[in-house]
Amino acid sequence: MQAGWQVVVADTHAEGGRVARAAPADQYVGAPVGVAAAALAALAFASYPLGSAAALAAFLAAVLVVIAAIDLRSMTIPNRIVLPAIAIVLIADLAFFPGRTAELVLAAAVAGTVLLVPSLINRSWMGMGDVKLALLLGLALGWAAIGALMIAFVTVLPVALVMVLRGGTPARKAALPFGPFIAFGALIVLIVPRLVGLG
Repeated sequence: MQAGWQVVVADTHAEGGRVARAAPADQYVGAPVGVAAAALAALAFASYPLGSAAALAAFLAAVLVVIAAIDLRSMTIPNRIVLPAIAIVLIADLAFFPGRTAELVLAAAVAGTVLLVPSLINRSWMGMGDVKLALLLGLALGWAAIGALMIAFVTVLPVALVMVLRGGTPARKAALPFGPFIAFGALIVLIVPRLVGLG
């Protein structure tokens, strides 16, 4: 956030990072999260023509739901989830979309850089877990990942403002996980255009 007041949008660090505030138990998901992940994965799968793109969309949707739930609860995006997901999506890109792999890798680099810059300026502004999540979106969504990040930034601002207005001065430095907002933006970009016939 800008000078004058500061809500830490995402003090969200992957395992092994500077901050590890959550106990491992906080990084497990329960049945409601599993049901939500399965439901959105099914919706994503049904939104695409049957094939590799549909399978990749379903996988991404499920991963996003799980990551959002963990980040919301523990302020952590675990390496054990995001790094294998990045590897799986990259392998899928190479196997099923070889003609687009270079473009997808470039999109991942740009999306990651968008979140890496604020992290380098001040690590309390953005966690490396969020940067890795942006890399995953670039590999899976291509340039649409930038749109997903824009949605994330737009949606996090009202929440941050409400926190400040309701909590006063102490809330200005309260931590607000950014991962759920990134996941929300990615799910919108992944599914909604297909549902309304724009994809």
